[in-house]
Amino acid sequence: MDVTLDQLEARIAREARRPYLLRFATRHPMLVLGLALLLAMLLAALLAPWLSPHDPTEMNVVQRLKPASATYLFGTDALGRDILSRTLYGARVSLLVGFCVALLSVAVGIVIGTVAGFSRWADAVIMRIMDGMMAIPGILLAVALMTLMQASIQTVVIAIALPEIPRVVRLVRSLVLTIREQPYIQAAEAMGTRLPVILARHVVPNLLTPLIVQASFICASAMIFEAYLSFLGAGTPPEVPSWGNIMADGRSVVQLAFGVILYPGLFLGFTVLAVNLVGDGLRDLLDPRIAKKL
Repeated sequence: MDVTLDQLEARIAREARRPYLLRFATRHPMLVLGLALLLAMLLAALLAPWLSPHDPTEMNVVQRLKPASATYLFGTDALGRDILSRTLYGARVSLLVGFCVALLSVAVGIVIGTVAGFSRWADAVIMRIMDGMMAIPGILLAVALMTLMQASIQTVVIAIALPEIPRVVRLVRSLVLTIREQPYIQAAEAMGTRLPVILARHVVPNLLTPLIVQASFICASAMIFEAYLSFLGAGTPPEVPSWGNIMADGRSVVQLAFGVILYPGLFLGFTVLAVNLVGDGLRDLLDPRIAKKL
């Protein structure tokens, strides 16, 4: 159906009168939904000391495997610890691991990928090393590293970030190979601009948009990875409440108290969903080819 000029002007006027946030939510509903879910999880993690009705590490064998009640909203585990309190504190560990892995892998990937993209002699060596690292399954590499190092949140971050670095390096290298052939890079080189200045002014800013999207997916993958390692007993220390540790503690009593695995699993699932929605939304928002169609 053809739209007349008057109808088009009226539609534009109606759009202009709508509040900006409402217009943004209408155009990017998945991004807004993901941000809302992620913000709720972040608030739950930050306010865990005030939202938790009990001490997450306090054991009370008399109250073990209690069903959900007014005192224990999510019930208790095999040691009588409150599942709700442990789940809220577990959000801190999982979110911290996810964000730190994303930052570490992207930061290291930018440095190595940029060197590989600009230096032809280093490219062959670096990329063969990256190919060798990608040939090893990430879960096996992480478990091997965790067995060699003392269990802690820091070592979990390193063990999870290491398999992600080659993927970021390959992405950065491919982008740098394209960017360095652009006329403005050649013009800067012809003017005698030093390489560090070219990288800081022209190369790195053009890498940020795709890397922000990539970092969101790494964050979601890292939270699942941390749950894998903790469930296998190779992740964070048992005394640290994380979603993986809580589910690992509940696997032996799942038939008696299904909530020990259900509630942290739901929190993990909703958080990963939120991060993925944010990643998809940022891709649609920052990619000009997609944004024109919205």
